Amino acid sequence: MGFFEKTGKMAIGSRLRMLTDKVTADASQIYQLYDVDIKPKWFPVFFVLSDGEAKTITGIAKEIGHTHPSVSNIVKEMDAKGLIKEITDKTDKRRNVIVLSDKGKEMADILSTQCSDVATAIENISKETRNDLWRAIEEWEELLSEKSLFQRVKEAKKARESHDIQIVSYTPSFQAIFKSLNENWITAHWRLEAHDLEYLDYPQQNIIDKGGYIFVATYKNEPVGVCALCKMDDLIFDYELAKLAVSPKAQGKGIGILLCKAAVNKAKELGAKKLFLESNTLLRPAIHIYKKIGFKELSEYHPAYERGDIQMELTI
Repeated sequence: MGFFEKTGKMAIGSRLRMLTDKVTADASQIYQLYDVDIKPKWFPVFFVLSDGEAKTITGIAKEIGHTHPSVSNIVKEMDAKGLIKEITDKTDKRRNVIVLSDKGKEMADILSTQCSDVATAIENISKETRNDLWRAIEEWEELLSEKSLFQRVKEAKKARESHDIQIVSYTPSFQAIFKSLNENWITAHWRLEAHDLEYLDYPQQNIIDKGGYIFVATYKNEPVGVCALCKMDDLIFDYELAKLAVSPKAQGKGIGILLCKAAVNKAKELGAKKLFLESNTLLRPAIHIYKKIGFKELSEYHPAYERGDIQMELTI
């Protein structure tokens, strides 16, 4: 087991496959010991049919957690061995169902004795172990059904990468990246408008000097995301959340939501009560972020941009 000592838990799939292969190899010998002529992979189908109830392939697949094609192939192999037969469904004459043949029923009687001995052997193994493997498998299955291993790895990756993310205040040295990041996502779908260029070409004069703020996200000290909090001259809204942009190479790290939260927290610090934003529903990841931090869609639209088709507000 030196290999697994080196790899640790990340090789869980390989280790489980090795255990499965070892048990499956023994299973073939066990069937031979009892003169039960079936393949180990047939066992789940054979077992559910052994109660004598006729079943459809779809019903069997659902009961044992296999795919329909997988069960269909097993049924064909079992049929070739004369272990099952198809009969007309008593409740629906238009379809056939599957039952064990007389040969299959005889084998099922032998198999019940075999299963009893196997259960005893497994119980004996459990008594010699510190951990209950069967219970552990149930717990793993339950946890992975709630959240897959893939999703858990994504979260671990994001958490690790978050240590290299910093949100810093704007300085004139960031003007080029502020413009380029925004220009890239806008021109991917639309054209730059005059209102865009007011902010992107002159952020110091049109955002900072007017009481607004710009936040820059760096990843490993490289600027990869920006977001602006623009002071509004409005009776209802105090600030506008605007110009959120994240470099494609840094997306998926949670940078967008960190930038938005930094802007919202700054607005709270300044005593703001309501924030406003305008966007486009094509930008689904951005809309998802806005909704996640509490923005609600406004029913009336007065777009400042040609591309604007959704306006939202956040009550702080």
